Amino acid sequence: MEPRVLLLDEPVAGMTADERRRTAAVVAGVRDSLGISIVLVEHDMGVVMRLADAVTVLDFGRRIAGGTPAQVQSDPAVVRAYLGQETDNAAEEATP
Repeated sequence: MEPRVLLLDEPVAGMTADERRRTAAVVAGVRDSLGISIVLVEHDMGVVMRLADAVTVLDFGRRIAGGTPAQVQSDPAVVRAYLGQETDNAAEEATP
């Protein structure tokens, strides 16, 4: 078999930190040794950021961002959707 694409749906779900690291290393090794593309659906952002060249972020099935891992991490829509957005009052109260 000579696959051109590997599809992975949450391959590290339910794993310990050590298992996640080892699995990510296996996935990276497969990608590099076979030279194939990988489509990865994953909620573990550490794994995504280590493995991905390009990231697409969905919020309730709607695409809200895309780009490199660094671009996506700092995208305002991603921050709002996944981390929430501080109100002006909360930011002022937190400032000493």
